[in-house]
Amino acid sequence: MKLIKSLQQKKCRIEHGLFVVEGKKTIEEVVNSTIKLHKIFAVDSNGLVLKGVKVDKITTKELNQISSLKNPNGYLGVFYIPEKLDQIYSNWILVLDGVQDPGNLGTIIRLCDWFGITDLVCSKDTVDCYNPKVLQATMGSITRVNIHYLDLESYLNATKLPVYGTFMDGVTINKSKLPDKGIMVMGNEGKGISDTVTKLCSYKLTIPQFGGVTTESLNVASATAILLHEIRK
Repeated sequence: MKLIKSLQQKKCRIEHGLFVVEGKKTIEEVVNSTIKLHKIFAVDSNGLVLKGVKVDKITTKELNQISSLKNPNGYLGVFYIPEKLDQIYSNWILVLDGVQDPGNLGTIIRLCDWFGITDLVCSKDTVDCYNPKVLQATMGSITRVNIHYLDLESYLNATKLPVYGTFMDGVTINKSKLPDKGIMVMGNEGKGISDTVTKLCSYKLTIPQFGGVTTESLNVASATAILLHEIRK
């Protein structure tokens, strides 16, 4: 129980190579993926549809002690963090520069899954994708998106793909002809794309605003949804 509780912290996840997933649907999706299972705990083991998988029964009190949720939903799984992937294959690659909010990252991972973006590259200061709040927001999409944490300056310097950055003063996205392959960079919630990464963007894009100017910007996950839709058009 002490080990599982500690996995709410990034340093402990890295130390033990484990992460926690909560919720029936998400656990089932992760079990049925290539991610290796460590243990599953449940208040009611009959509720999980898992063939040949041992489920350890625990009490509601025990679950409350190890869960990261205010209202645990009865199921908790512990999985091994997958080995790092070296190759990045998808035609369009999404890059996140310093995204900090777990809910935003989880939603963006889910958006990648929806729009068929198989590779997501994150700066090293982007929130950890195995953060419990991120995993909750992905709704299982974490199993279908390859997530890489890299030094963005080195990565973007080495790529041969066109690099598009999102800015307030860029060219309107619906007036831009996008290629079949490329990289789309999304910035930090408050600061946007860092100066270092800005210099490596070949093109600047923006989402047109139709409402009043009192709204300064879009939420990064909302903006990502619009841009990925434009890419797939």
